[in-house]
Amino acid sequence: MSKHEECALSLLSAEKVRRLSLGVPALNGVFPGFELGDFVVLRGHAARFISFVLSVRCQLRSNKGGLNSSVVFVDGGNSFDPYLVAEIARSHGLDSRTALEKIYVSRAFTAYQLSSLILEKLELFLKRKRSKLLVVSDITSLFFDKDIPKTEAKDLFMKVCAKLSEIASRKNLIVVVNYFAERRTKLGVFFEALLFGRSNVLAKFRKRGKIISFVLEDHPRAKSFTMNLPATDYTLLTNFVEV
Repeated sequence: MSKHEECALSLLSAEKVRRLSLGVPALNGVFPGFELGDFVVLRGHAARFISFVLSVRCQLRSNKGGLNSSVVFVDGGNSFDPYLVAEIARSHGLDSRTALEKIYVSRAFTAYQLSSLILEKLELFLKRKRSKLLVVSDITSLFFDKDIPKTEAKDLFMKVCAKLSEIASRKNLIVVVNYFAERRTKLGVFFEALLFGRSNVLAKFRKRGKIISFVLEDHPRAKSFTMNLPATDYTLLTNFVEV
């Protein structure tokens, strides 16, 4: 039995649970998706795009790989693209305006705003909207601000990661964080180690030439694996999304 088949058997033989799938047919037999309670770190070229895909797919019924739920999107990098999200929604047969209305976007422009939003306001909002997916985009970028003392940045980021982990497990929802390793400084290494240590799922889409690979680096219920996807550019992943 191949490693891919072992992973599939391990995951699919478990008791049926609610999962949010990536919608990539080539992956479905090996990796059926994220489960409620997962704290997921997505990294790589396509991380931001995949978070948009998941924000749309979360609204689908369970038999379509969704959670039939709204989404809370905390934008730490001013990166939310409503036009791209609308296009993804249409590719799934959804009304683009309705899909966008079910994604509650909150933007933060400083690390203090992002920390306050996550530490003080997020839980109540998630409860009120009954959202099963929380996306935090560009989670580390604001903490590199030179106006923030490094010790304070570390302390705030530590609290943010702990809170997101707590929300995922205690509120029984999926937390997906986009991470971009833009700065290989001591502070960046600290952030990365802390984030990876708190998360329980680590995955990335890696692009090399004309090959895009999905890499499952860490997972509590599946072995690590890499699968190449036949795409020439990561935006063409929309061609693989199940409609």
